[in-house]
Amino acid sequence: MAKQALIEHRPWLLASVTAAVAFYFLSDNPVFEGTWGLIAKGASVGLLAAYALQRAGGTLDGAIFVLALALSAAGDMVLELDFNSGGALFFASHLVAVVFYLRQRRKAPTPSQKLLAGALLLGTPLVSYLLSLKPEIALYSLALGAMAAAAWMSRFPRYRVGTGAVLFILSDWLIFSRMGPISLEPAPSILIWPLYYAGQLMIATGVVQTLRGERPVR
Repeated sequence: MAKQALIEHRPWLLASVTAAVAFYFLSDNPVFEGTWGLIAKGASVGLLAAYALQRAGGTLDGAIFVLALALSAAGDMVLELDFNSGGALFFASHLVAVVFYLRQRRKAPTPSQKLLAGALLLGTPLVSYLLSLKPEIALYSLALGAMAAAAWMSRFPRYRVGTGAVLFILSDWLIFSRMGPISLEPAPSILIWPLYYAGQLMIATGVVQTLRGERPVR
């Protein structure tokens, strides 16, 4: 049954990975620039949202999670046109994700899990400011850190969903490093997109498989 379901819904994940790989390797190609690149970038996480909708939709929690992914996909596209507007969409996506993860809290977290969640919450905006020297980036990163901390404290597989959220942070830190006094190149050019997409993929599959596994068998 599980194998049949995987075969049936794998195209959403395959299409998402294909779009992400195409954007990464072809975004500098003159033929791929502009509309086609924008579509591929948005489709990468947008297709993860479609995957989540099909596999875990139909409940309030599923809908909240799909909304968080959809806002990220929109942010990916808008960032190419206007950085501040794209950042606002990601800020909204993080807030929606926080609501989702808080509804899915782990019942008995260990002290070490609480400590790491606190480090993510407070350390993310601190490092973001040190890298960028911009107060607005630190403000945005409060939401980013809250998202990662809530994901780490949620009941979802920590080494998939929690780790995925940490990869998201690392990707954003590389973006912010381009704004500050210390250049980390070539790491940002090489790693921003792979870290971000891998994080979103891990989050989406970890959440969906957990929610899907809890559905009553018909």
